[in-house]
Amino acid sequence: MNSFFLSIALICCGGFATLFIWRNFVLMKATAVSVISIGCAIGLFDALVKLLHQGSHAASFEYLKLFSLSFQVDGLSAFFLVAIYAVSLLAAVYSFHYLNKPEKALRSAVNYLFFSLLIVSMALVVTAANMIAFMLSWEIMSLSSFFLVIYDYESAENRKAGYLYFIFSHVGAMFILVSFGILYGYSGSFLFSSGSTIPDSAKLLVLILSFIGFGSKAGVFPFHVWLPHAHPAAPSHISAVMSGVMIKTGIYGIVRLYASLSLHTPLFGEIVLIAGMISGILGVVYALGQHDLKRLLAYHSVENIGIILIGIGIGMIGVSSGNPIMAVLGFSGGLLHVLNHSIFKSLLFMGAGVVIQKTGTRTIDMLGGLLKNMKVTGVTFLVGSLAISGLPPFNGFVSEFFIYLGGFRGVALDKTAFVLSIMAIVSLAIIGGLALACFTKVVGVVFQGEPRSSSAVAVDEKGPAMLAPMLILAAVCIIIGVFPRMFITLALKAVPVSGLGYGRIPMEPFMQMTANITLAATVFFIVLLILIALRLVLYRGKTIGKAGTWGCGFTQPTVKMQYTGTSYAASILEFFRPAAPLQEDHPRIRGRFPQKTHYHSHIDDIAELHMVRVVVNPVLWLFDRLRWIQHGDIHLYIGYILLAIVVLIFFV
Repeated sequence: MNSFFLSIALICCGGFATLFIWRNFVLMKATAVSVISIGCAIGLFDALVKLLHQGSHAASFEYLKLFSLSFQVDGLSAFFLVAIYAVSLLAAVYSFHYLNKPEKALRSAVNYLFFSLLIVSMALVVTAANMIAFMLSWEIMSLSSFFLVIYDYESAENRKAGYLYFIFSHVGAMFILVSFGILYGYSGSFLFSSGSTIPDSAKLLVLILSFIGFGSKAGVFPFHVWLPHAHPAAPSHISAVMSGVMIKTGIYGIVRLYASLSLHTPLFGEIVLIAGMISGILGVVYALGQHDLKRLLAYHSVENIGIILIGIGIGMIGVSSGNPIMAVLGFSGGLLHVLNHSIFKSLLFMGAGVVIQKTGTRTIDMLGGLLKNMKVTGVTFLVGSLAISGLPPFNGFVSEFFIYLGGFRGVALDKTAFVLSIMAIVSLAIIGGLALACFTKVVGVVFQGEPRSSSAVAVDEKGPAMLAPMLILAAVCIIIGVFPRMFITLALKAVPVSGLGYGRIPMEPFMQMTANITLAATVFFIVLLILIALRLVLYRGKTIGKAGTWGCGFTQPTVKMQYTGTSYAASILEFFRPAAPLQEDHPRIRGRFPQKTHYHSHIDDIAELHMVRVVVNPVLWLFDRLRWIQHGDIHLYIGYILLAIVVLIFFV
């Protein structure tokens, strides 16, 4: 564990150092980026070594003989650490050119401080071996990410996003705390491993309560309400980390607690699977109706969390039904999608960050034609779009294909498992088709066509510190897709922690099947690239005639006559209107020769409409009733301090 704690120490030093040198803006950024990156690199190397060689590494720190903070790195922890450190390292490098306003030097320094705390707390969450260490790390993670969300606190919209995230995060933490309290009440121990001894009824209650808490952090429908607000509000490198890895700590909590309790009842697996299907389908439907680029990507995080839960739910049903192949396919597919999503979603948020920084807008329908001047951003964003759509030979296909295979194994079961397996397969197909439609909309409207506003005309993509991480992430998307075997093996090494094991299960046929499909797709793309290269060579030096696009009979076509994101997705959104109400504003056109009109539409998130009333409003009401505590009287505050000291002395 020495390398692990060294990485933690370096990352903390990189964050705290900025508070002392913030007046020198360039030095502050260089120090933070270099020290945090070195810490992440050490942690990444250490996690890879531990994952490849397996085994368990533990450390414990006792506090006043009252309790201990225990940490342990096993296969599951190491797998999540790989994703956390890899994405955080690239996000740190990206931030060097992204945070480019010297007038906000102090704010940038504070950003690096909380960024470092977020990385450290995520690493501690996935290595915590007891409930106290877990909850302390979880709270640090929640608070540090809250301050990162409200980085631009002048905006009322950003402050609202921060408060919404704060409320949902702590309501979720309350459910986790209650589930841990039940676990401790039955077992008398704070260790997760003690959960296997409690009654099955208590295990199921603990799992359901914790699923609500962890699901709130992961963005599971309907607890995702904070996510489409918080991700757009945060700086893009923070959005990449939050969407890429922070929400995955909720997935880690679900899998870890399930593995520790060893409750192999089909009910919990069915709950997880159904929640995954609902999150996946509604997440991508809501994404289709978005006009804000980062908000669209945030809803795709809800979708991909749904895909991960479908895989994990299939794995749980496989365990409870005694189908080990189904179990391993489901768990390994779900865990591999954790890694894959962290890669392509970080890439997409970074690409969105470049677009927003250079154009000054997040509105999709204000963009267009960016590929002409932003070729690296456009190509890497296209790679991320193909990956998130689950197309071979990109990484998203590999994990989704394994989940498909697990679902097909479930078709051989009877009764409820059969029906849910069929529903899972159909849901994955719907999610994949809608994701492809959504990203053809994004790539087509943002990077193709003609600029729809002046902000999209004169753009560039200077900033190698932003482009290099995107190129690396795009390359990894392709490498995992072309060479899936080694990465499937990494995911399988995390599966035995769930008490499954895969040594006696023949996984080679499934790995070979996946490799064959990706090989065929790779050959297709290579032939396509060769044909494009031949065309460029054959037409080099020759005059190519150009003519204006036919304007459909209009004598003066304008850029407003292009397809917009709204018109492209209109027919799909109309089909899903009962679940995603489409609100339109288009005043009636009057007169024979109208000069202009306007049209605006947005999708109502049905969960947000109800969850704000159920969760947020009661919390705000309670805080309003407790306002009297903040009386403004210094004597009263001193009394609070003395009371707190007396309580602490009593317990110590």
